[in-house]
Amino acid sequence: MASILPFIRKAGTVFDDRVTEIMGEAFDSACNELHDTGQPAIVYEVIAKRIIEATRTGERNVMRLRNAGLAALGLQGDDKQAG
Repeated sequence: MASILPFIRKAGTVFDDRVTEIMGEAFDSACNELHDTGQPAIVYEVIAKRIIEATRTGERNVMRLRNAGLAALGLQGDDKQAG
């Protein structure tokens, strides 16, 4: 599975360890919602970029970050699931 870390580095933004962990959880959860390990790299990049953007604006809730990533693909997440 892809990781959000390369996308964070590519964005040139620095987040503390706690926030990076939250972003990673949100990214992993969003990717798991796709139910397919064969996604093209651009799909992961779109999800990561949206999560990074939302984090830059101050969002720290894993589920809202995950849903932001999914929304970038026109998908809607299930708020009842965690990670």
